[in-house]
Amino acid sequence: MINLKRLAPIDVATLLYVAVTTAAVLLFGGAERAWLLAAHVLVVGVVLLAPRARAAGSVGRFVGDWYPILLVTGLYAEVGMLNLDFGHHHDFAIQRLEQWVFGTQVSYRWIRTMPNPALSWLLHSCYLSYFAILVTAPLGLWLSGRREGARHTIFAVTATLYLCYIVSLFFPVTGPRYAFPLAHNAATRVWAARAAQWLLDRGDSWGTAFPSSHVAAAIVATLCALRFWRPLGLALAPPTIGLIFGVVYGQFHYGVDALFGVVVAAAVWTSLNGGMWRDRATALHPAADLRSSSLPL
Repeated sequence: MINLKRLAPIDVATLLYVAVTTAAVLLFGGAERAWLLAAHVLVVGVVLLAPRARAAGSVGRFVGDWYPILLVTGLYAEVGMLNLDFGHHHDFAIQRLEQWVFGTQVSYRWIRTMPNPALSWLLHSCYLSYFAILVTAPLGLWLSGRREGARHTIFAVTATLYLCYIVSLFFPVTGPRYAFPLAHNAATRVWAARAAQWLLDRGDSWGTAFPSSHVAAAIVATLCALRFWRPLGLALAPPTIGLIFGVVYGQFHYGVDALFGVVVAAAVWTSLNGGMWRDRATALHPAADLRSSSLPL
């Protein structure tokens, strides 16, 4: 018997996200609608079993707390599939906003006006560190005994991704990587740039450029690390800052994609600090936690 009262905040957030995306599958889904709905049923099953897993020992606790991190990659791919079925995107509107904010198509111009191999190495390497940032923040907290901090970090990062995915699902933007020709110069020939393009050729999700989930989630993960274990947060801050600029320099996101990623991160962080984290100071004390077990212009 499933006790719904035992659902954690991340379980509720995941169920709400699945409800929204199920509606999108019914509205936009094409030939793959049936198996996407079947996948949603499986996800709901995992969520409903998570409370029981958390009570089943250390391994179950880990699986019950960490399952959202394993799900987000598949959910990200699903957004791209649904956007392809929907077949509409809003790049022209974002390009106009880009022109208004920056006075140019910065995602197109930057790597062409500054084709510096060293800068490219740095910013593309920061971009490639995205998944490491997302995992290192909660894992570092978990392994250091800050289990409550790790759980809050997993919730915050996953909720941020869910929010970005929903916006991308109903307001798809392909991004400058597809809207403009790719650059070919000294900056794109370095290994880090070629590795980033190789990964995107094999794992990108169409229509998920706005807002930048890379920027939003990395910022939230780093802020969580700073809150619960400052040395870890300080270690993650440089690659996160580089990633914010790297997504634009590498022509992966429009400048306003990155800007709105910062806005999303700030909104999530402010909401969490004004609510569920207000009185959870024990997460800062691992001992206590262990005891409680178009064309460019």
